[in-house]
Amino acid sequence: MGETGASAGGAYPRARGQVAPGFEEVRAEFERNFAERGEIGAAVAAYWRGEKVVDLWGGRRAPDSDAPWNEDTLVVVNSSTKGMAAMTLAVANARGWLDYDAPVARYWPEFAQNGKGAVTVRQLLGHEAGLVCLDEAPPVSALRNLDSLARLLARQKPAWPPGTRHGYHAMTIGLYMQELIRHVDPAHRTLGRFFQEEIAGPLQIEFYIGLPPGVPDSRLAKLQLFSASRAVAALRSTPHELVVRWLWPWSLMRKSMLFADLDPNDRRNLEVEIPAGNGVGTARALARAYSALAEGGAELGITPATLATLTAAPDVARPMDEVMGVPSWMSLGFLRPGPDVAFGSSQRAFGAPGAGGSFGFADPDVRLGYAYVMNKMDFYMFDDPREKALRDAVHRAIATLGRSRPVAPRAGRAPLGRRRVAGVPPAA
Repeated sequence: MGETGASAGGAYPRARGQVAPGFEEVRAEFERNFAERGEIGAAVAAYWRGEKVVDLWGGRRAPDSDAPWNEDTLVVVNSSTKGMAAMTLAVANARGWLDYDAPVARYWPEFAQNGKGAVTVRQLLGHEAGLVCLDEAPPVSALRNLDSLARLLARQKPAWPPGTRHGYHAMTIGLYMQELIRHVDPAHRTLGRFFQEEIAGPLQIEFYIGLPPGVPDSRLAKLQLFSASRAVAALRSTPHELVVRWLWPWSLMRKSMLFADLDPNDRRNLEVEIPAGNGVGTARALARAYSALAEGGAELGITPATLATLTAAPDVARPMDEVMGVPSWMSLGFLRPGPDVAFGSSQRAFGAPGAGGSFGFADPDVRLGYAYVMNKMDFYMFDDPREKALRDAVHRAIATLGRSRPVAPRAGRAPLGRRRVAGVPPAA
């Protein structure tokens, strides 16, 4: 891999890091993000066939300072945290502790209150349980008392008959994943601790759900948060249905926005565990974790049966999201590709985007783990131009290199040269 430098003629800011031969276009697009797309600070990483092929970072660590984004800079990735949380449940499934098709109440009897006795783990993780909001919305500080929080979660009444529709459980899904792990893990660890010991540790990555006090502030990026003026300017790129739901105070979307007191730039809010939204880490860590699954998951003890379940085509009989008002495809805690959300090379891909533009995913068909993180939060639901330009460049590089360096196909997948990357034009 070669050290990056400024583009020809010095047109773009210098990006730091490395790309493997054949991935130079990713570097060029990353630099264009700063020159043309308003990037402040960001990082992107990709692992292909188990090898790191992209590891870039650049820009400023904070919108209001000149401190550089460094190789070890950590940033809040918002809902991209959900993908890491879902991995913990995949590990539990592979160990035989958690059956996706079993009722949640098998592992957590108190959950059965208010008509939830038949809700399966699969329905809960597919955002089908109707547990979008909490009638007794807790402050961030309440998340330190998990036993009290569990009682609140258990008595929540669904917003619709579970299994009849689906809608994005923006913040609650992480709280329910937390309780599932605490109940099925023989050691009853929190989800954040489980992630550190069973995923981050073995993979030697730096990603935290619950930031350790020992991480210095100088390593943390500061987000440029959403503002009213920026929101007005972004209306053209935001689906009308989503805008209506956001403006209506009684909508399920508004009710689902828990933890109004959460400031992602206040590290005290990062030191509690919010598995749906306050994970802190690097693009390198996210990409490496997804790469482990894209390679089959053996490093984490993921069995072929668990991987087959994760990559199975999602049920699209009811694509309309009850909360967001747009189609979405979610399964076992991950976002999946669909007609309106194209990523990866087939429907077997899975990942998690985050508010503002972050995104990470695994593409088992081409053995790719990919992630992008940033500190300027933008308003795209998906396909943020900064991230999509990088993702598309990675796929084009893989398509080109795959033809010159083919590998024997795994069972159940076509050779690379016979597939077309969804939403990505073929390489010239």
